[in-house]
Amino acid sequence: MTRKAKLTIIPPGKPLSGRAMPPGSKSITNRALLLAGLAKGTSRLTGALKSDDTRYMADALRAMGVAIDEPDDTTFVVTGSGRLMPPKAPLFLGNAGTATRFLTAAAALVDGTVIVDGDEHMRKRPIGPLVEAMRTLGIDVSAETGCPPVTVRGTGRFEADRILIDGGLSSQYVSALLMMAAGGDRPVDIELVGEDIGALGYIDLTTAAMKAFGARVEKTSAVTWRVEPTGYRAADFVIEPDASAATYLWAAEVLSDGRIDLGVPNDGFTQPDAKAYDMIAKFPHLPAEIDGSQMQDAVPTIAVLAAFNETPVRFVGIANLRVKECDRIRALSTGLNNIREGLAVEEGDDLIVHSDPDLAGQTLPAEIDTFADHRIAMSFALAGLKIEGITILDPDCVGKTFPAYWRTLAALGVTYRDKD
Repeated sequence: MTRKAKLTIIPPGKPLSGRAMPPGSKSITNRALLLAGLAKGTSRLTGALKSDDTRYMADALRAMGVAIDEPDDTTFVVTGSGRLMPPKAPLFLGNAGTATRFLTAAAALVDGTVIVDGDEHMRKRPIGPLVEAMRTLGIDVSAETGCPPVTVRGTGRFEADRILIDGGLSSQYVSALLMMAAGGDRPVDIELVGEDIGALGYIDLTTAAMKAFGARVEKTSAVTWRVEPTGYRAADFVIEPDASAATYLWAAEVLSDGRIDLGVPNDGFTQPDAKAYDMIAKFPHLPAEIDGSQMQDAVPTIAVLAAFNETPVRFVGIANLRVKECDRIRALSTGLNNIREGLAVEEGDDLIVHSDPDLAGQTLPAEIDTFADHRIAMSFALAGLKIEGITILDPDCVGKTFPAYWRTLAALGVTYRDKD
């Protein structure tokens, strides 16, 4: 994919108004694609996201024998046999965390060898807790560095009926195991080691999607789920808009004192990041401390918004941001300090933003290194709504989850200077 080198945002100087529909949820789309691929029969997924991350998932499933048609820009028609086949080559998943974690576990259901790999960024993202948990079921799986590539020699059978998993680094490990377990040969209990888990709400998304595709999964305690070996059946499934993408539009609305219609009620999301709406609505009086543990992907949005708040903001519970597509805590502090030195400080895994509403209207030329991270690019675009001179490097990285992001802002009245 050809990437633009730079994009400079021109502050609109007026309220942003109009209709701007966020794309379908990445999190739900990739869950639904996998479950439909594991199911026997034809499923129709509507409202889906078409982006880099979902393309990696769809292409990987095709490589394992699943037929996937795309009749329009928001629909996948998925036809599976009920079993995934060994791919002829390693599965390359770029920097798609959901696809990598979910397919690593699902590979245990394949009768054969599957290698799950990614780009240089994915090869730095930890997967050890998932690998160790899979081994407790007798699954032959290895990841020499604790990160991808991962080799799974699957049989579709498990040698135990209980998994202990540390979900502290990522709830995706737990979701991956839950979806895998329904395709096994015996009931499986999945138990968290402690109650410290990032974005617990994403597990609720997983179990809801599993049930929609015929699985039986029950939460038996605050930290335990039982999954029956039902397999999956084909289903028609509607995917809701992406709440993480909505956060940029909510923030653009309050920053510009505008009015943006997302086409969905603000309380019409089931995803964890929807919690960010109530927080963003408090701007410019954000609280002195914000716990981002249960809305992790919204933290970059709120952190850039906090730069214009009336008072400083400390972000806590965000250690997991260090192992996302990039070290997002470092990327946020670096970008904010490029705008003005001292604007952000890291204290351990906390991020402190030294807010200053007088930033609005200033000319502060700053090139923002996105570290190839879509959320860093989209979040710092918000700073460009109020500050002259904000330039986003590698702006096309937004294709990971929101390919139409720059066009969406343009339709609301934002203009740019391209510097290819």
